[in-house]
Amino acid sequence: MEARVAVVITSRQLQNQLIGVVVAVIGSFLISIALNLQKSSHLRLAKIPDPRAYYKSKGWWSGVLLMAAGELGVFMAYGLAPVTLIAPLGCVSVIGSAIISVVFLKELLRASDVVGGTLAITGVYLLVTFSPTAPQDITAVKVQKYIVSWECLVYLILEIILFCILLYFYKRKKVKHIVILVMLLALLGSVAVISVKAVSGLLILTVKGSMQLTYPIFYVMLVVMVTSCAAKVKFLHHAMQLFNATEVVPINFVFFTTSALIAGVIFYQECRDGGPLSVFMFLFGLLLTFLGVFLIAKNRDKNSREVAFITFGQIPGKQMMDAIQPQSNSFSYGTLHNEGDVEKLDSVQQNEF
Repeated sequence: MEARVAVVITSRQLQNQLIGVVVAVIGSFLISIALNLQKSSHLRLAKIPDPRAYYKSKGWWSGVLLMAAGELGVFMAYGLAPVTLIAPLGCVSVIGSAIISVVFLKELLRASDVVGGTLAITGVYLLVTFSPTAPQDITAVKVQKYIVSWECLVYLILEIILFCILLYFYKRKKVKHIVILVMLLALLGSVAVISVKAVSGLLILTVKGSMQLTYPIFYVMLVVMVTSCAAKVKFLHHAMQLFNATEVVPINFVFFTTSALIAGVIFYQECRDGGPLSVFMFLFGLLLTFLGVFLIAKNRDKNSREVAFITFGQIPGKQMMDAIQPQSNSFSYGTLHNEGDVEKLDSVQQNEF
């Protein structure tokens, strides 16, 4: 009788885990579609002589809706499958974005895209095959037990200390290094993952008929989730302003995934029953996804920004030394000033002051 119950529980866990993987993959792919829809909308508006605001475009709002649907899917997946499995599946959005950019936006297909996509897909297969099968029924009592365990308390204290040190260097010392920003994102991401899984798991269990919303820990985790996600978005915005996307995307993926795995192992006690072979193959699959994301993101933004300037001297009947090229802060065109124009502009500015 006990053996039959154990088989039923294991079967249900595997079923939930499979559903979580499918939902996470679909959600990540929807996110990649949403990003490319918004990108296509911006490019299309840039070609119009008198472009309207981007938020008035149907394509941009379609991207917003798909983004919300994708994020909701990933949110649900955390409540169904282990953190150590769902977090690395974020590479699906990078793979999907590369495919959509080549097929629909007509961007150049590079050899690094093919190799990186192959490595990432192989890594995802190994992650799903050798992922941990820890019990995923997250109850409020379990969350309370996890959060007061000595492992979790030590982890959170060390994380808070490290976060304060990095924030001091970033805010007070004005150290604008990409590693500092990405580490801040990773530390916030680990807290966000812990809270997201708790909130998602408690909501799913409530929908199944076991009320969990009467416990205060649910609302504590909800506040932590909203706060950490909002702070993460803010620091990610700063990183994208200071550095190129081809640097931020792969480094952030590696740091965030690593911190999420550590959080899953320490807080939710995942990967404790895995054999040496399963752990090795899981880590090997994780390494393949890291390499794949780096290869896909490598120089992609740089290649897409290569735009040649236009020389008026090449136009028959025009004797001009000026040239026009895209302005760095907009999609419009402006002339390259010659020395005489620069001197006149300087004199005008001096007279104004």
